[in-house]
Amino acid sequence: MSNILHHKILILDFGSQYTQLIARRVREAGVYCELLPYDVSSHFIENFNPSGIILSGGPDSVTDENSARAPEIIFDLKVPILGICYGMQTLAIQLGGDATSAKKAEFGFAKIRARNHSDLLNEINDGKNSDGHEFLDVWMSHGIEVTKLPPGFELIASSENCPIAGFVNKDQNYYGLQFHPEVTHTKQGVKILERFISNICKCERKWTTENIIKDLLLKIKSQVGDQKVLLALSGGVDSSVVAALLHKVIGDQLTCVFVDNGLLRLNEGDEVMQTFEENMGVKVIRSNAQQHFYEQLSDESNPENKRKIIGNAFIEIFDQEAKKLNNIKFLAQGTIYPDVIESAGAASGKAKVIKSHHNVGGLPEDIQFELVEPLKDLFKDEVRAIGIKLGLPKKMLYRHPFPGPGLGVRILGPINKEFAETLRHADSIFIEELNNFNLYDSVNQAFAVFLPIKSVGVVGDERRYENVIALRAVETIDFMTARWARLPHDFLDHVSNRIINEISKVSRVVYDISGKPPATIEWE
Repeated sequence: MSNILHHKILILDFGSQYTQLIARRVREAGVYCELLPYDVSSHFIENFNPSGIILSGGPDSVTDENSARAPEIIFDLKVPILGICYGMQTLAIQLGGDATSAKKAEFGFAKIRARNHSDLLNEINDGKNSDGHEFLDVWMSHGIEVTKLPPGFELIASSENCPIAGFVNKDQNYYGLQFHPEVTHTKQGVKILERFISNICKCERKWTTENIIKDLLLKIKSQVGDQKVLLALSGGVDSSVVAALLHKVIGDQLTCVFVDNGLLRLNEGDEVMQTFEENMGVKVIRSNAQQHFYEQLSDESNPENKRKIIGNAFIEIFDQEAKKLNNIKFLAQGTIYPDVIESAGAASGKAKVIKSHHNVGGLPEDIQFELVEPLKDLFKDEVRAIGIKLGLPKKMLYRHPFPGPGLGVRILGPINKEFAETLRHADSIFIEELNNFNLYDSVNQAFAVFLPIKSVGVVGDERRYENVIALRAVETIDFMTARWARLPHDFLDHVSNRIINEISKVSRVVYDISGKPPATIEWE
């Protein structure tokens, strides 16, 4: 990607929950960036040759002994630096300033007075205070604050509780912001980051969907040549876009294996085959393995064990299909950039495993393929934009998130075909009605859950003792936190009636009103 990577930003991660948002904002501004741990080697930083560097926030206290520091090489590169929150604090300390515990910690919205004598904040504001000073509405999250400016620095922002909320060294082009410009709560945050990227770092905006596609196609052709490629096609966003990209550049050299595990949404298997085989002419082998998965899951209730069983069964079936094929040299995967980031974090011990993921990464060693991972530098929103340009259905690309193990983690307790069919139909009714009532896009994730309990109901003149379905819908920005969606009562009443009337194995419907935290979005 040499042409579109002529200018690029390096983000050094100190562990903030918002760090990936910084990277996304930079990409959205049309400039390539990479996100790496703060302690990445100096050799890598030098070879990366960034046009600018951003230091992220982090959960640690910069005043603690042996707390994290930015690598000294960044000050030798003579490129602009922007420190955000923890990044600002370590920048201050490393360059001769000081920081200490804040007299009053700030977590949430704040108003800062912006001093417009810097290139970063000049003419960016949300209005004027009663005293005539311009202000910005921002998001703060800190218990430590800079108390002494380093030599050569001057103040560019302050708040009522934080006298030094921003600083600059104009000669070095070093900036610090105590607030988080990357989050949507900071109204002018995107403008501030764009100002740093374009005006201060002088980056050209070449990271566009069209340029990315052109570069990916050239890269795939260069790597694959005239060799054959195998892809595990799930029907999800990532593998679908990989399939479309590969088919566009190598055609019949691509073979996809679609493992139908019986844990997909209603009619999803047929829709996958229609989209790729019938409409696009992609070669797809459909392995109908529903019964195998049901047998493996029939006695297992533990959520983590179910995930592992589903992952292992997938690998087993995929392995069987792969061995039927000849002369396959490459295995394509839908790995995307957040997967790479999370794997790096887990490998370095900086991330905790919340739940295991289901992917093709654990294929047996005796399947000797070279990997093709065209999306490994891209975020999900970039992948979706590519899919649209390649002609994939918007419905497929912009559906709510669906877990890798599918309905396997939405059926509580052991799994069988009857439970899966019941949940599949209930979920389909819920999603169908969200679309009918124009509510689908107003929530970020919605689904049904099968509960392994029975409840008494009355249908007509008959008593019914059947299963319970829970409905779940949430609103969220980043899926790290979420609030339950306040769907209209009439709508929920309508959906409940449809599910109970149309599915004989359901006698009761409930609605989940738990936020995240304390609950998770998925039930398992």
